[in-house]
Amino acid sequence: MKVYFSHGKESGPWGSKIKRLASCAEKHGCAVESVDYSDIVDPDLRVNRLLNVLKDEKDDFLLVGSSMGGYVSVVAAEQVDTKGVFLLAPALFVPGYKKQSYESKAYIEIVHGWSDEVIAPENSIKFAKDIHCSLHLIAGDHRLNSSIEVVEKFFVQFLVSRT
Repeated sequence: MKVYFSHGKESGPWGSKIKRLASCAEKHGCAVESVDYSDIVDPDLRVNRLLNVLKDEKDDFLLVGSSMGGYVSVVAAEQVDTKGVFLLAPALFVPGYKKQSYESKAYIEIVHGWSDEVIAPENSIKFAKDIHCSLHLIAGDHRLNSSIEVVEKFFVQFLVSRT
């Protein structure tokens, strides 16, 4: 199983959260790849890059997205056959993003901080309600750094349930 990470708008492919979660994934026998979107501002062009990376994937894979990378992962998951999607404070229902309604055949879990000052937790609540997925609202802001241990626990549960 391979795990593809998609970073947020202002972070990079190997930020602290992705490094921590990638380490968890490797400990559970998964290969990891973090797609670099740092040269692309447009979220839908980032979706195209992810779909291009995934087009030759023959094995089972999971998508993990943080913030804008969450949007990228959700939109891509509508077009590929993934075993699951794990989202961290996903940038969903953001004005100016092309896609404003979502459907998913994939298994999805979300972790979002109650004190997120960038993407309101209400956006994840609406998404979870619309597509009937698991949502974990936890203490923390947009970066979720103060709650990274909790995020790791949810991620490991997600990995175990999908592999």
